[in-house]
Amino acid sequence: MSEILLFHHAWGQTPGFLAWAHALRQAGHTVHTPDLFEGQVFSRLEDGVAHAQRIGFEEISERGVRAAQKLPASLVYVGMSLGVMPAQRLAMTRPGAAGAVLIEACVPLEYVGGVWPAGVPVQVHGRDGDPVFGGDGDLEAARSLVRSTPSAELFLYPGDQHLFADASLPSYDAASAALLTRRVLSFLEMSSAQRHSA
Repeated sequence: MSEILLFHHAWGQTPGFLAWAHALRQAGHTVHTPDLFEGQVFSRLEDGVAHAQRIGFEEISERGVRAAQKLPASLVYVGMSLGVMPAQRLAMTRPGAAGAVLIEACVPLEYVGGVWPAGVPVQVHGRDGDPVFGGDGDLEAARSLVRSTPSAELFLYPGDQHLFADASLPSYDAASAALLTRRVLSFLEMSSAQRHSA
């Protein structure tokens, strides 16, 4: 089984985010969920983004790096939207990463070090009509990652709502969330098997 460092989105640690972490634990994985907002949870995305801007995106990323310091090197880093920033940074810069799952965001590689590390598998998930994922350049960054990285996969889901995998948000899409979860669990099983056979 995998050990996972999972970072929340801009709403904070919502009940739906925590429920998704619990689903990964139910499948047998160890899941760490550091709170980058130190207890703040928001009812509107705009408020969460404004809070993140007040903290500073660099500080949010640093909080994620600090959370990883006391954990083993062979983690799978998973981020939802805002949480992709620390997840992707750690996967690309902290030696020993077992994999990464980037949900509804993807940072251009040149902002994080330039090259995805060899041998680190990665999945990117997003909606094909999501103006946040598509309009902010994340979709193009994900496509570029797939073109340059043999171990990268991009999965697109129909719809235009952001944060479709969190069951506590109005943007939740049960069918797409279930498919995403199945794909992530399959990825985790494969990454765990590869690690144990190495």
